[in-house]
Formats: sequence, C-alpha cells, structure tokens
Amino acid sequence: MIEVIKKAILAGVGAAALTKEKAEEVLGDLVEKGKLSASDAKEAAKKIADDGKQEFDEASSKVQEKFNELVSRVGGKQSDRIDALETRIAELEARLAEQDESSAD
Repeated sequence: MIEVIKKAILAGVGAAALTKEKAEEVLGDLVEKGKLSASDAKEAAKKIADDGKQEFDEASSKVQEKFNELVSRVGGKQSDRIDALETRIAELEARLAEQDESSAD
C-alpha cells in the first residue's frame, strides 16, 4: 500500500517536471517569435512554477492526511481485534484451568 502511494507521489512529481519543461518550451517559443518579452516570460515562468509548487504542496498535504486517516483506521481495527483475541485467550485459559482442576479431583 505504501509503495502505491509513493509511486503516485513520484508520478505527480514527474508530471510537474514535464509541465515545467513544456511551459519553458512554450514561453521560449513565444519569446523567439517576438510575442512575449524575455522579462514577461521569466515572470510567467516564475508564476507557473510557484503555482505548481503550491498545488503540489496542497496535493501532498491531502495525500498525507488521507494516509494518516487510513493508518489510524487500520490501527484502530487491529487494536480492537487484539483486544478481542486477548479476551478469548483469557476465557480459554480459564476453561483449561477448570478442566485441569476437574481432572485433578
């Protein structure tokens, strides 16, 4: 499960890197064609990078939050299961002790 989450995050990072490269390529083409000044291209690239980082941070935060919820739920279920098993073991031990006492008599 953790590996799947890691792969999803890495895929997001890879997509962000590709998006940045594509944005730089498009902005460079616009500068070459004279449709955009170099300073405007730099400003646009910075805005794209900042927006991308903010979106990535928000997505990472949401993934972390959901992961923590999942671990908490699974951990809670495991705890309940362990408590039930401990109770059952105690009951079985008590029954065995009763049987041992009965057979000793």
